Amino acid sequence: MQDYPKRKPNFAPNFIKDLETRLNLKFIDDGTGNLTKTIGPEDIFHYMYAIFHSPTYRQRYAEFLKIDFPRLPLTSDKKLFKQLTKLGKQLVTIHLMEADIETESSYPIEGDNIVEKITYKDEKVYINKTQYFDNVKENIWQFHIGGYQVCQKWLKDRKGRELNFDDCNHYFYILAALEQTIYLMEKIDATIPEFPLS
Repeated sequence: MQDYPKRKPNFAPNFIKDLETRLNLKFIDDGTGNLTKTIGPEDIFHYMYAIFHSPTYRQRYAEFLKIDFPRLPLTSDKKLFKQLTKLGKQLVTIHLMEADIETESSYPIEGDNIVEKITYKDEKVYINKTQYFDNVKENIWQFHIGGYQVCQKWLKDRKGRELNFDDCNHYFYILAALEQTIYLMEKIDATIPEFPLS
């Protein structure tokens, strides 16, 4: 069995010192801390993930985000940090496809399962003239990541192909993940009192 070197976070020392001072927590080099006395690199990552998924943050700093790396606003509020870390961790788990989530959508009509023309109407995502995924809310269908409309792009990439059982289950996961993402983004915004943070 090969020994791998210990993971080392690549945060700037000044950043770590500032965070330790603000939150009165001791930084540990690996994993997560207990957030009462210690903080770990994964806690910081989850906090960052939550902040960068805040719709208010994205709107307020939209111009900066187009031209520069995102700036991470830090808080001195330990309770707020802990709440955002928890929400960020939930998002990460969903986006890594490790969450146990379900959708109310179904794929009720039998057929050849060939992706032909993709259309959205009355909360149904049609893949051809007769087959569709139903109970797909408008906000899920319209959700964009990186300039792409997720639900549409995934199907467009499979145009002319037959969807198998695993493909359908994967699409169900995407629908559930987007619904949970939208919910958690709203929750993150409700948790953050205002920008800039204090």
